[in-house]
Amino acid sequence: MSDLPTNFRHLAAFAATVCHGSVTRAARSVNLTQPALTQAIARLEAALDCSLFERGAAGMTPTEPARLLAPRAEAAIAHVGSPRVTGTQIRAFLALARAGSYAGAAEATGLSAASLHRAVADLSVALGQRLVDRHGRSIMLTPAGERRARGFGLAMAELRSGLAEVAAWQGRAAGRIVIGAMPLSRARWLPEALLRFRAAHPGVDISVVEGSHAELAGPLRDGEIDLMLGALRDATMLDDLAQEAVFEDEPALVMRAGHPLLSARAVDGSALLAFPWILSGRDTPLRHYWEDMMRAAGAEPPHVGIECGSVLTVRQLLLGSDALTLLSPAQLAVELRSGVLAALPTPVPVTRTIGVTTREGWRPTATQAAFVALLREVALAGFA
Repeated sequence: MSDLPTNFRHLAAFAATVCHGSVTRAARSVNLTQPALTQAIARLEAALDCSLFERGAAGMTPTEPARLLAPRAEAAIAHVGSPRVTGTQIRAFLALARAGSYAGAAEATGLSAASLHRAVADLSVALGQRLVDRHGRSIMLTPAGERRARGFGLAMAELRSGLAEVAAWQGRAAGRIVIGAMPLSRARWLPEALLRFRAAHPGVDISVVEGSHAELAGPLRDGEIDLMLGALRDATMLDDLAQEAVFEDEPALVMRAGHPLLSARAVDGSALLAFPWILSGRDTPLRHYWEDMMRAAGAEPPHVGIECGSVLTVRQLLLGSDALTLLSPAQLAVELRSGVLAALPTPVPVTRTIGVTTREGWRPTATQAAFVALLREVALAGFA
């Protein structure tokens, strides 16, 4: 059951049989003969290594794994949006969309560039849409291509979840959770949750993708990652994403040990203007909090000469200069405990909300839901 079943005609036959409870009515609804539908279900059962129906005089009664898989299959079919699309075409197009070139997609999949060309061309014909534009050796998705790539990615995410739920029902430790981790979550919160989760679910694979909100939001929307951890954004700007607040973080002024600011009489706006700043990008919540803090302290925010989101890089820059930054103490806990860096409270309180971001309407598997619950538990235990 390691390969994802992506024959959408088989999945459509299966979903229709669950819906109608009858081979005759199901075959009619998906324009298949009864033998073809019966064969499609048999192949899907072989791929999943379980029975999906109890056959009897009353018709086809779905088993528990069928009831688990059917909503996922229906959602995947809806995301694909066309009965003419094949799993091979979807995989080829997603590889191309993610790699940005046929050569890159060929390297990622092990398929030949010619095979990928043919699959994507056939997909374009099947959908009646131009999906890509060539620009030299690279490609760009058309607007229709971007919509299709997102739909296909979400379809594959639904099928992965369905497969994991069936495996869990079979008593197999299976499944995979892909986590998008913004900087603060990587300090204490996520590592502690991973340690606890791994101890309770040793058979579940975890993949952590690091990045900023801008870098992770697209893969989240496309179904490439399951959830994103970090500072929450203005909800009015995220109509297709759902956010859950988990804890509040209080960033501090961080600098090297022996920094002149540590002996200043007052940490006010004028004192903060006396030193260079190293901060995250201008469109990040932390940067906005810093700007508000500076104005509340009586100073207009100065020019930021170095913008950097890497804590490791910021640490080295602080150690070798009189620069200041605004960061959570948890992100530099080792350096603060050892005394090579020092922290001061901000002149006015700065608080940011940290939490979990998912797709609107996301239906987690039981394993994914257990991980989110553990994230809440870890935060309450003080590991945030």
